[in-house]
Amino acid sequence: MRAGSGAVSAGPSLRRWSVWISMALVAVLLGATLAVLLAIGDLSRARSRLLDVVGPAVVSAQQLGADLVDQENGVRGFVLSRSEDFLKPYQNGFDRQSSARATVAALETPKVAEGLTALDAAMNGWRSQYADPTIAAVKAGAQVPDESVGKQRFDAVRVALTALQDELAVQRAEGRAALNDAATGMAVTCIIAMAVLLVAVLGCVAAVLVHVVGPLSRLRGHVGLVAGGDFAHTVTATGPSELRELGRDVDVMRTRIVSELDQAQERNAALDAATAELRRSNSELEQFAYVASHDLQEPLRKVASFCQLLERRYRDQLDDRATQYIDFAVDGAKRMQLLINDLLAFSRVGRHREKHVVVAANDLVDDARRNLAQALEDTDARVEAGTLPQVRGEARLLTAVFQNLIGNAVKFRGPQAPLVRIDAEPGDDDMWTFSVRDNGIGIEEQYAERIFVIFQRLHTKDQYSGTGIGLAMCRKIVEYHGGRIWLDTTATDGTTIRFTLPRAEADTRTDD
Repeated sequence: MRAGSGAVSAGPSLRRWSVWISMALVAVLLGATLAVLLAIGDLSRARSRLLDVVGPAVVSAQQLGADLVDQENGVRGFVLSRSEDFLKPYQNGFDRQSSARATVAALETPKVAEGLTALDAAMNGWRSQYADPTIAAVKAGAQVPDESVGKQRFDAVRVALTALQDELAVQRAEGRAALNDAATGMAVTCIIAMAVLLVAVLGCVAAVLVHVVGPLSRLRGHVGLVAGGDFAHTVTATGPSELRELGRDVDVMRTRIVSELDQAQERNAALDAATAELRRSNSELEQFAYVASHDLQEPLRKVASFCQLLERRYRDQLDDRATQYIDFAVDGAKRMQLLINDLLAFSRVGRHREKHVVVAANDLVDDARRNLAQALEDTDARVEAGTLPQVRGEARLLTAVFQNLIGNAVKFRGPQAPLVRIDAEPGDDDMWTFSVRDNGIGIEEQYAERIFVIFQRLHTKDQYSGTGIGLAMCRKIVEYHGGRIWLDTTATDGTTIRFTLPRAEADTRTDD
């Protein structure tokens, strides 16, 4: 069965396809995530440089210019007023100058460093050549240096400060440009990442459609044709190895179904032939029943009648042996007629179906009593029945069961007057179990099966009359109703026959 599995597994399997697609999607997702994270990092660095370094440096440079102006004004006011209160702005400006300069120096670019160096040199020159000597001269009451020297030195400070501020303005512009570029780069990166992800997803979907969904749809089409009744259609599949294997297995199943269907058709043909043969046999049986009930009984009646007429007319001319022979012939004809009637009744069980109805078992026993009234009266027999349940079946046939069993109890009686006891108890599978007990001669256990075989007798006709068909008739009727009948071999006195019949509520169907 698996000889061709190597050829089937030539293509990639669904598991391999899923691994490839998952790896591709994960790789694209990781790449896109990394690119977006890098873009976010560039944007964050550009933003941090602009807001945390360049911006404070620009503000500090402006603050540094204000501090330098305060120092100049403090020196100029001290020279004019000779009041040391004007030295406070000078000292405060000098103290704040260090903090502002440190913030500007944090920018750490060569041009800013050069600007700070130039500014420091200009400030040191103004302070050493004018501010400090002027403050000392004023405090000593001596001649102060020429103001033009101070103005010249402070102009150099303003030039250096302006150059530094211009450089900071350039740095701020570059920071804004870098921030804009980073924002633009992040937007572009996100767009590209989304586009790549979309293309990857669409590619994976297309691959699934082409290599999985497409072959699966074609396989479904093939299977649909077979399911629609085209069993000759070969099921093939392409794509992953699992789908090819599935297609091959489905085709093997189709082949097996076709084979089974052919065999079923052959069996149906044989069954049809057997049914036709059975109909023919039943027809012949019907003809036999007709012949048995009419054509065969008429010659028997003639034999018996003419034998009896011969006996009456020629009685004086016949000796005792001849009369005995005539009696034998008449008795044989009557027994043959009785046998034919019993056989005819046996063959008709289940062939002429009547409606199955719910009937009380006590009513069936009463009908059997009435049919056996003369025999019961002649033998002083008693029939006792407890509270029996309702059953479902053909009343006429079920009455025959009780009648045969009661009749056997009367026929095979012992020295005492016959006593028959009929009871019922719940059985298994929605059945009632009936028991018919008598105080007769009993039946040995070894004959438990033989007594239900047609024409089987345990006694000669001289001992007990009958054709040996009664219990066989009971078995056929009980089995026709779905039950079973047997001899209770545990009974020690007399005979106990048990049989089962369906409960009234077990089956509500009506047989045609």
